[in-house]
Amino acid sequence: MREIYGMPGHLIRRAQQISGAIFAEEVGEHDLTSVQFSALFAIRAYPGVDATRLSALIAFDRSTLGGVLERLEAKGWILREPAPADRRAKRLRLTGAGAELLLRVEEPVRRVQDRLLAPLPPADRETFLRLIAQLADLHNEVTPAPIRRAAEGQPAPAG
Repeated sequence: MREIYGMPGHLIRRAQQISGAIFAEEVGEHDLTSVQFSALFAIRAYPGVDATRLSALIAFDRSTLGGVLERLEAKGWILREPAPADRRAKRLRLTGAGAELLLRVEEPVRRVQDRLLAPLPPADRETFLRLIAQLADLHNEVTPAPIRRAAEGQPAPAG
């Protein structure tokens, strides 16, 4: 078993489990998942974004994102409005309740990040974040939902 415990894939999966457990502890009372948080955060950053662009911004499979958006809409946190140029396309916006929720969870989400890195010495935290970001960037195109970052202040990228 020692061999599997040292495998990068196993360790990344374990880190994801730990991250999910800490997120649930800190944010669970708000009935919000980490993917829902990412979607709301991106919609706040890019009001009027469509689902295809949103999936690229948060690196989440477009077909699965539809269910996430349905739940966010059912909870009253987002609105899906027809796009002026193409009424079949839906533009996403936060509701007042969605914006308020994001404000309420800012501190708990920050605590999640702090708790994840707390066991590491400060210099190791920076190294860990740099290396895992590098790994994610270098393998970005391998995934079915590669991230497509938008520059700050710029419109969200086309899918």
